[in-house]
Amino acid sequence: MTRTAGRPRRTVPTRRNTELALVLAAVLTAVLGYAEVGLNLDGTVPADAGEYGGALGVLALLAHGAVRWRAPYADPLPLPIAVLLNGVGLVVIYRLDRATPGNAAPTQLLWSSLGVGLFVLVLLLLRDHKRLQRYAYIGALVALVLLVLPIFFPPVYGSRIWITFGPFSFQPGEFAKVLLAVFFAAYLAVHRDALALTGRRVWRLRLPPGRVLAPVLAIWAAFVGVLVLETDLGTSLLFFGLFVVMLYVATARTGWIAIGLILAAVAAVGVGWLSPHVHSRVGDWLDPLGSIAAGHGANQIAQSLFAFAWGGELGAGLGSGHSALIGFAAKSDFILATIGEELGLTGLVAVFLLYALLVSRGFRTGIALRDPFGRLLAIGLAALVGLQVFVVAGGVLALIPLTGTTLPFVAQGGSSVVTNWVIVALLVRMSDIARRPAPGEGR
Repeated sequence: MTRTAGRPRRTVPTRRNTELALVLAAVLTAVLGYAEVGLNLDGTVPADAGEYGGALGVLALLAHGAVRWRAPYADPLPLPIAVLLNGVGLVVIYRLDRATPGNAAPTQLLWSSLGVGLFVLVLLLLRDHKRLQRYAYIGALVALVLLVLPIFFPPVYGSRIWITFGPFSFQPGEFAKVLLAVFFAAYLAVHRDALALTGRRVWRLRLPPGRVLAPVLAIWAAFVGVLVLETDLGTSLLFFGLFVVMLYVATARTGWIAIGLILAAVAAVGVGWLSPHVHSRVGDWLDPLGSIAAGHGANQIAQSLFAFAWGGELGAGLGSGHSALIGFAAKSDFILATIGEELGLTGLVAVFLLYALLVSRGFRTGIALRDPFGRLLAIGLAALVGLQVFVVAGGVLALIPLTGTTLPFVAQGGSSVVTNWVIVALLVRMSDIARRPAPGEGR
């Protein structure tokens, strides 16, 4: 605490050196995991371990430099968490490359480089998150177009969620979720009082006027309808959860959560009966060992449960598991099973705690922001990450039907890793504004 002109001046630490130490620790942890895979499989450290560590280190330091330059008061935890999760994902994908066809780790590193590049670009170009509020409706329209495009492309594993051009493919729904979060935050920030305080009371719930709620419900229904046509249950669940969470945050009325759960249950039952693809996943969820009893061998859910059981508390060690038996989705949907088998319950809990910490820091940023739009956007983006982890983990652990969503930062998928780096960049930018000292306060 210092004094200027007889008044105390609050000192606000930037915590950039703390962030740097955590970033370096995250890179070192990933490199050690990469080396362990080689030691367990070949008895020696992989020859390209230095190149891998150097590439990840350069990306991490580049992101840290951008934060130090453009967002000096940002929260010091989101960036190291993102680097560590991304590094763990690269290690596990490299391990699975050794046991399954394909060479996905170098491609994932390229996508991670693009994600970090966009992270830096967001920090350089977006000096104030409130500028996004001006483009909320345009963003919603672009998001809807992105979601419609996959309908014109062939389905992949039963879902029309990919746009493919030769060897290049991506999931536009990953980018659409950020645009939709911006739209919901902008609309609800303007109409939150009307949603919470006006309208007709039905039983214990006050329903807002139709002219206020109708536009946001129409946008939400259009998005969910398109996703149902594409048989993309995971993204539909994410968008629905985002809608309910942000509506609750804007109005502070628990009745919306109850209504959301009822609507979600009705929609899930309807889609489960109408879509054979979704119906089969519900069947596997209800009886994950049924395929074994029927003489067809263990399905993916059963193999995943076996992997978790085999991992125990401490795991078999990176490179020493058998989760490649899961098949084609081992690097995407079921990568969590490999973590559970080879790192055990301890490693699995550590990964979940990293996600929980990232989400909680996003919520904390939202609470600290004074403008309603920023508060809703920060909480919405953090909730997106949390909801996606829940959907993936719940499906792999047979707690809910499998949805085919990727685990943020960890699973194979360029669209996902790029989008999540953008989400972290937005959270870093907003946390810098939230922690920045007011004019007249010191550093």
